[in-house]
Amino acid sequence: MQKTSKFEGKFEFLEHTADVYIRVHGKTMEEAYGNAALAMFETMTDTEKIVQTQEETVEVEAEDQYALLYSWLEALLVKFETEGMLYSKFQIISLEETAELFKLKAKIWGEKYDPQKHPQKVGVKAVTYHRMVVIQETDRVLLEFILDI
Repeated sequence: MQKTSKFEGKFEFLEHTADVYIRVHGKTMEEAYGNAALAMFETMTDTEKIVQTQEETVEVEAEDQYALLYSWLEALLVKFETEGMLYSKFQIISLEETAELFKLKAKIWGEKYDPQKHPQKVGVKAVTYHRMVVIQETDRVLLEFILDI
């Protein structure tokens, strides 16, 4: 897949033999998580064709930052699989870290999948922990993950 200029600075697709390997950029962890979700849906379809008609709230929690990224993307993938929903806008409302738990709450916007309107690129079967990276610096965040297709 080619890196497209409309997503410059948000995410890029990296070379991988069988799956989709993505590197996500953000100024904050919240922005990076939103860009990770956008990258996953862009893997599936053209996100510019997703109209943001339905607003929903998603909450996930996990024991560490890696599990939180996994749970976030998996929750969105499950919404696609069970409800047929595609999303193109993501606002992380809160990202909390305690000694025993990481929690994320987000608003997401999208619409039902319509094969006439939303061109299918590749089907995402699952999010994986394989080669997952979470790097947080003072002025930027870098996330890497592989989607099983």
